[in-house]
Amino acid sequence: MTPFYRFASRGAIIPFLKAVSRQHVTGTENIPPSGGFVAVANHLSDLDSLTAMRALVDVDVPAYSLAKSSLFEIPLLGRVFKAGGQIPVYRDTAQAGNALVEAERRLRAGDVVMVFPEGTLSRDPLQWPMTGKTGAARLAMATGVPVLPMGQWGAQDIIDSFGGGFHPFPRKDVRVVIGEPLDLSRFGSDTTDRDAVREATAEIMRAITALVEQLRGLKAPRPYDMRYDGDPGKGKRGVRRPDPAPGAQDGGTA
Repeated sequence: MTPFYRFASRGAIIPFLKAVSRQHVTGTENIPPSGGFVAVANHLSDLDSLTAMRALVDVDVPAYSLAKSSLFEIPLLGRVFKAGGQIPVYRDTAQAGNALVEAERRLRAGDVVMVFPEGTLSRDPLQWPMTGKTGAARLAMATGVPVLPMGQWGAQDIIDSFGGGFHPFPRKDVRVVIGEPLDLSRFGSDTTDRDAVREATAEIMRAITALVEQLRGLKAPRPYDMRYDGDPGKGKRGVRRPDPAPGAQDGGTA
């Protein structure tokens, strides 16, 4: 952990999180003791990246998150992200693929990279994980590193990223559970094998969803799929369509 990363996380970000939340983490014994890995988590709030990373930083494991480029433009937070080595994702541009190239380089160097496989905030009106995109699976397959699934719940009550605003007080409970690492080696290392990549992605999302079920004490419905249920647009939650007939839905992992 570099001096600046330590300062930014423990001197600025974690004190802020402590001021607005009570974070409870279980499963830290599942964190690989050495080497790089891909940490993956569900995504309900713009605060999620900080709460998930804190769960690792609190046990002295620095993580470098793939974050949308707009966050790097926020005056204070952007400077912290840049200096802390976080990885910007320039969506829908020619530079979009650069983030995965940089993430792969860091994994091979033994770093920890955090990815939110849904690719955006969940649009599910029931607040469950959506179908995943394939970036996390591709990184794990290409590098051979394990995937560490994480489920979290509560940050959405602090920052409601769908127009509900910022609610710092009273402090909210944020719960994070870390699951056992996933070994995706059986899917091979060929990231051009679309079927293998899609199956690996589905396994990642099943693991995340199972942890969120544990946190919520509920059974998840089928994953919300923006290709089937529809993309409601920026800053909007979607509306679930009736469940498709068996075999009619392909999982939405492209």
